[in-house]
Amino acid sequence: MISTPEVVESAAQLVAYVHVTVSRAGMQAALHAGLKELSEVLSAQKIRPAGPWFTHHVRRPHETFDFRICFPVESVVAQTGRVYPGEMEPVRVVRAVYHGNYEGLAAAWGEMMRWVDDNGYETREDLWERYVVGPETSKRPEEWRTELNRPLA
Repeated sequence: MISTPEVVESAAQLVAYVHVTVSRAGMQAALHAGLKELSEVLSAQKIRPAGPWFTHHVRRPHETFDFRICFPVESVVAQTGRVYPGEMEPVRVVRAVYHGNYEGLAAAWGEMMRWVDDNGYETREDLWERYVVGPETSKRPEEWRTELNRPLA
C-alpha cells in the first residue's frame, strides 16, 4: 500500500496557503474552494507554484480537519482574502509514498504510523500530504501518488 517509510530531512519552503477547519463531510468542498482561491491569487500576482499542492494538517484529523491548503512558491505571496504567505521549516520527517485513490489514505496513514511505532520514533502532532500525481494529472487512480510526511519530535 505504501513505500517503505524512511527518515529524511525536508527542505525549507515558502508557501501560499488557505487555512480551513471543516468536518469530514465538508472536506472536498473546502479543498476545491481553497485551491481555486489560491490559484486565482497566485495568477493575479504572477506567481507560479513551485511544485505540487499539499495539505498541512495542524493535528491528526478527529471530528474536524484543521489544515492549510498549500502551494509551494518561489516568492512571497501578498496576503489577499484568505490566502496568506507562509513557510515550511526544515524538519526531519518520516516519509512514505502511497499509491492509489484518496479513499485509501486513512489506511495508508495507519500503515505508516504502525511503522513509526514499531521503530520507536516520536512524532509531532502535525503532518502533511503532498499530492504528487492526482486527478488533475491522471484519470487513473492507480497512478495517483501521495507523499505522506510526519515530522519527528
